[in-house]
Amino acid sequence: MSRLILCSDDFAYSPAISAAIVTLAQAGKINAISCMAVMPGWAEDARLLADLPAHVEVGLHLTLTEEAPRTAMPRFAPGGRMPAIDPLTRVARRWATPLDEVAMEISAQFDAFFAAMRRPPDFVDGHQHAHALPGIRDLVLAETVARAPGAWVRDCTDSPLAILLRPFTGKAIGSAWHSRGLRKAAAALGLRTNRGFAGHYDFRGDYAALFPRFLRRPGPMHLVMCHPGAGERAGDSIAAARIVEAKALHRLPIADMAGAEGLAFPA
Repeated sequence: MSRLILCSDDFAYSPAISAAIVTLAQAGKINAISCMAVMPGWAEDARLLADLPAHVEVGLHLTLTEEAPRTAMPRFAPGGRMPAIDPLTRVARRWATPLDEVAMEISAQFDAFFAAMRRPPDFVDGHQHAHALPGIRDLVLAETVARAPGAWVRDCTDSPLAILLRPFTGKAIGSAWHSRGLRKAAAALGLRTNRGFAGHYDFRGDYAALFPRFLRRPGPMHLVMCHPGAGERAGDSIAAARIVEAKALHRLPIADMAGAEGLAFPA
C-alpha cells in the first residue's frame, strides 16, 4: 500500500513553532519533522524530539537562504546573512554560486544535526527547496551519501495531472521544474527519494478545505509538506498561516482521509 508522509518543515525556526510541531507528532497528526539545524536554538529545541513516537521520522532541513550561516561565507552570505531564494536561484542557474563555501556550510549543518541527535537524519531536504538548485544539489547528495546513506531525499516533482488537481499549481510546477533530474541523480548514488509531492499553497485561506487536494493522485511514497506553528518571530511572513495549519491538522481525520485515497498513514 502507498503511504503518506506528512512532514512539518521548519522545526527550530522558533521555540513556539518547535513546540507546536512536537505536539502534532505526539497527537498522531504528522509523521515527519524537518529540522533547521542552522538555527541558534536548534540544540535546545532538539531536546523536544527525545520522546517522539517511534514511527516519526526526523530529518535535516538544510537552510541556505535568509538565515545566518554556521560557517564563514564571505561571498555567499556577505554581511552574515544568506541570500533570499530568488536571487540564489538566479545565481545557481548561472553556475556562479561559491560552491566551496556552500559545501562547508552543508557539512556544518550535518554536524549540528549529529551533535544534537547523535544519529544521522532519516531524510534530507532544503528550506525553500534550495537543495535542488544546480550545483547545490550535487553537494547535498554527496554529503548525504557520506553522512546519511540510509536517508531519503526530498524530490519536488510529480505527475502533471496530479499537480493540476492541487492548489497553487504555478508554484508546484516551478518546484518540479527546479527538481527535474534530482531523483535520477539520487538513485545513481544509491539514495531513495519520495514518489509524489504536494503541499504548495499561498499561505492564505481555509487550509482545512485545501488539505484534501494535497492527497489526490498520490504517489507510492507520497510526501506532503506543511508548516504548522504557534507564536510569532520577527520576519516570519507566514506566522498567521502556521497557526491556521496547526489548528486544522489537529482537527482533521488525517488517517481516514489518507485511507480514502489509498494511502497508509502510520501515525
